[in-house]
Amino acid sequence: MTVLPRITTFAWVPPFARGFVRDLRPRWAFEEVGQAYEVDLIRDGKTTEHRRLQPFGQVPTYRDDQVEIFESGAIVLRIAERAGKLIPADPVARIRAIQWVISALNSIEPWVMALAVNDKFEADREWSLARHPKVVEDLHGRLRDLETALGDKGWIDGETFTVGDLMLVSVLGGLRGTGQLAGFPKLAAYVERGEDRPAHRKAMADQLALYAEPAAA
Repeated sequence: MTVLPRITTFAWVPPFARGFVRDLRPRWAFEEVGQAYEVDLIRDGKTTEHRRLQPFGQVPTYRDDQVEIFESGAIVLRIAERAGKLIPADPVARIRAIQWVISALNSIEPWVMALAVNDKFEADREWSLARHPKVVEDLHGRLRDLETALGDKGWIDGETFTVGDLMLVSVLGGLRGTGQLAGFPKLAAYVERGEDRPAHRKAMADQLALYAEPAAA
């Protein structure tokens, strides 16, 4: 009997988080490689049981018949490597794709999240409004560098969509609705190309459908 890989995500999140929960990343990867999967829903990430899989109480987690892992970047790489898709076979191109996965998470996402933390999660703090311009300045510095690296290429390393693009577009998707990409037309078009892929549209629809279900509340 075939054992499908499984991911874990929250059974409910507030409306502002819908479409942004990080299980979207493995969902997208599964759709890109054509791999069926199952989803386990949890209501509390801080339980001892969940922390056994994810020590920080976050989602997603992943397991298949060989491994149990966490962190969306590691999960997406596992899905790609297991399928032999989304990640180049050529060793040089392969490490470049992995480099962009790590870059998305280390060099871009902290600045994207800094904006979310300042303007959403800590918006009621007395210093939030005053800090906003500096947060935006720092974010724009990273976006400017990334747009320069992208240039006129279709995807970050040329004309082939890889795990690097999946992770970069996913991270930049965290700016959806903020207007922060307006001054970076090449990046905005890049994100639009990524989010317009059928696999992304399906992954997003599946996540949003989960939170549309009354039983998930």
